[in-house]
Amino acid sequence: MGLVDVTFTKLAGRYQIAVDRSVGAPLAPRNGPGHSDAVPHDVAHLLVEIEAGIRGGVYGRLAAADGDDGMFWPADPAARRTSLRKRRPPTPEESADMARSERLASLTVALWEVARGRRRPDPAWPGAVGSSGVDTGLLDRLFERYDDFAGRWAALDPGGSITLAWPFPEGTGRRRRTTR
Repeated sequence: MGLVDVTFTKLAGRYQIAVDRSVGAPLAPRNGPGHSDAVPHDVAHLLVEIEAGIRGGVYGRLAAADGDDGMFWPADPAARRTSLRKRRPPTPEESADMARSERLASLTVALWEVARGRRRPDPAWPGAVGSSGVDTGLLDRLFERYDDFAGRWAALDPGGSITLAWPFPEGTGRRRRTTR
C-alpha cells in the first residue's frame, strides 16, 4: 500500500472513488463525475497528474491532508466539521495545477479515444494530436496508461475495483508536507 491509494469501483453506469491515505482523516468514498466505459474522468486526472508531475491538482491536495477543499470530505462527522472550519482556498499554484490537470485529463482522453476508434475525429474537439500542444512523450505515456487501464476496467464486473497509488506523498504549496 502506498501513502495514498485510490480505488476506483465500477458500478452500473457510474463509478465510485475511495481514497486511503496514511495521513489525515479517513475520507468518505464518493461517486465520480460522468461515466466512461474505458477511462473514467478521475482516473484520467490521476494518470495525468502522475505522468505530468502535477502536484497541486486533485491527488496532491489529498496527499497533503491539511484541510477540506470540497473535493473529498472526512467520513467521520466530527472530523468533517473540523475540516470545514479549516477550509481554505487553493494557492495560485494549486489553481494553475488544477486547471492544467483538468485540461490535460479532458484533452488527452479525447485524443486517445480518437486514436483508438472510440470517438469520431472532430477538428473542433479534440482536434489533432499534432496541434494539441501536448508533449508527444507525455501523450505516449498517457496513451499507454489509458490502454492498460481501459483493458483492466473493461474486464471488471460491476462492483469490481482497481487501486492505483499516488507516488508523490509530500503535497504542494502551503500544503507541502515533509516525508519521514
